[in-house]
Amino acid sequence: MELVIGCVGKPSAGKSTFFNAVTDGKAKVGNFPFTTIEPNEGITYYMTTCPCAAKGKSAVCQPRYGKCDGGVRHVPVKLLDVAGLIPGASEGAGLGNKFLDDLRHAHVLMHIIDVSGRTNEKGEETVGYDPINDADWLNAEIHSWIYNNLWKRWGSIARRHQATKSSLSNTFVGQMSGYGASPSLINTMLDRMALKDPLDLTKWGDEEVHKLVDEFLAIRFPTILVLNKADQGENTDANIEKVAEKYGSDRCFVSSAAAECFLRAAAKQQFIRYEPGSMFYSTLEDGNDDDADKDAPPLKPVDKKIAKRLERISDMVLFRYGSTGVRAAINAAVELSNTVVAYPVKSLKNFTTDASNGKGGSVFGDAVMVRRGTTIRELAYRVSQFIGANFAYAEGEDGRRLAEDEPIVHSNLIVKFTTTIASSATAAASSSGDKDNKKAAGAKASKSKCTRAKGGCTFKASRSSTQQSVWARDGATDGSTPLLCATTPKAPVTNMRPPPKASALNGCVLMSVPINTPLGDRMYTPLCTATYTLPSSSTLMPSA
Repeated sequence: MELVIGCVGKPSAGKSTFFNAVTDGKAKVGNFPFTTIEPNEGITYYMTTCPCAAKGKSAVCQPRYGKCDGGVRHVPVKLLDVAGLIPGASEGAGLGNKFLDDLRHAHVLMHIIDVSGRTNEKGEETVGYDPINDADWLNAEIHSWIYNNLWKRWGSIARRHQATKSSLSNTFVGQMSGYGASPSLINTMLDRMALKDPLDLTKWGDEEVHKLVDEFLAIRFPTILVLNKADQGENTDANIEKVAEKYGSDRCFVSSAAAECFLRAAAKQQFIRYEPGSMFYSTLEDGNDDDADKDAPPLKPVDKKIAKRLERISDMVLFRYGSTGVRAAINAAVELSNTVVAYPVKSLKNFTTDASNGKGGSVFGDAVMVRRGTTIRELAYRVSQFIGANFAYAEGEDGRRLAEDEPIVHSNLIVKFTTTIASSATAAASSSGDKDNKKAAGAKASKSKCTRAKGGCTFKASRSSTQQSVWARDGATDGSTPLLCATTPKAPVTNMRPPPKASALNGCVLMSVPINTPLGDRMYTPLCTATYTLPSSSTLMPSA
C-alpha cells in the first residue's frame, strides 16, 4: 500500500509549520515507494527498529529509500497537506469540497490543533478560546459531508437495495467507494454494527444512517490529535489536560512544530548537533563534539540571540515533554493506520535484497509497508508484479515455508520469495560470465524470426504446445516492466498496461510461464502470439 497521512487543521494552527518540520524536501522519489508527489504532498519518515540490529548487520545495512541510523529504520511515508478546513466546509465554506475531496486519499488523519487557545475556529487571533471545540468540529464536518450525501439519496438507495436483493456489503460498497471504502472495510463496519442480510433499509430513519456514518468514520478515518504550540499561552497545560481527558491520552500528542523547525534550521547552519525527534542537542560551547561524524563540518559559535531561543526550547519543550513531539506524532499516525513493515530478501543467509548491482546485493535494501492482515501472496505482488505473478513459495527467516494466504500480523517480517521462473535480470546475471551460454542463447535467437504483422508481431517456431504460454516484455533487464502474456495463439492477453505499439517489441524477451498465470485484471486483444516450447528458465531474444 502507499500509506498517506492527511495533515489537517484550521488556519494559523501551525499546520504548515508542522508539515515543514517533518517533511524532507530532498527525499528520493521514484516509481517506488511512491508513484507521484504533488505540490501539497511531502515525504516524512516512520521510525522503527530495523532487523539489521538483531542480525548484526547494522554496519552494512543499505536501504534503497529512507535510511538506517544505528539500527533505527526511517521508512518513507507520504504526508498530504489538506487545506481549507474551517467550520462549514461540508456546506462549501473555505475550500469546501476541495478539502473534503483531498481527505479521500488519506488513510489516517493528523489533526493539528492550536492548544494555546490564542486562535478561534477561523484562525483569527483571540484570547481564551477552548481548543476542544476544534477537535469536535473536524469530526462533525466530515460526518456531515458523508451523511448529507447519503441521506438525500437514501430513499432510492433503500428501494434499489430491496428491488435487486443486493447484499448489504455490495450496497454500501457502491455508495461509499467514493470515500475510499474497500469491501473489507465495509465488511468490518457491518460486523461491528452486527448487521446481517437480509435487511430492509427502507425502514431506516436518519438515526440509523447517522450511526452508520459514525462507525464508517471510526474505521475509515482514524485520527490522532496533535496539540501544537504547547510552549505558548497561559492556559496551555489546562487545555492539554482537558482535550486528553475527553479523547484519550493515547490519541493526543503534545508538540511544538516551531521548535522543531528552529532546531533543524540551527543544525543545518552548523550551530548545533541535533537528531530530529531527540530530547537533546549540543553546541560548540558544550565541548562534546568529538563524537560527531568525521565528515560533518565543525560547529559555529552560538550568539546570544540563538542561545536564548535554544534555552527557551530546552525549558519549555524538550525538558518538559521529552522532545518536540513531531516524530512521535508521525509514528503514532502510522501505527494507528494498522500498518506493518516487511523486509523481502533474496538470501536468508546474508539478507541481501538483490544481486543486480554485481556486488552481491544490498542488505535489507527494501522495507515494504503493508496493511496488517495482508497475505504473503499480496505482499509478493507489492514487491513486484513479476514476483506476484510467478510466485512459487515463500520462506520466513527461520526457513519455514509460508502459505500464500497466510496473513502478515507482526511487523519486521523477513521473507524470501522464490519464483517459478527466473527474472530477466537474474538470467542475465547468471550467464554474464559464461561465454558458452551466451553463444548458445545467440544461436537459439538467430533461429527465431519475428515477423511484422498488421496490429502486432507473430513469433514463429518449429513446435507448438498448448501447455505453455509466453510472456513478452520490453528490453529492460530489471524484470519489472511486463508488456503482455499470451497463452496459446489467438488466446486473450492479460495486460499490465495499454498495449504498446508493434515497434516496441523489438528485442523483447520471451519467457515460458504456466497457462493462466494471473498478471492483472484487464483483457486485451493479443498483440503477440507465440508457439514456442521452452524450459521454464529459458529466454529467447528474437530478431526483428
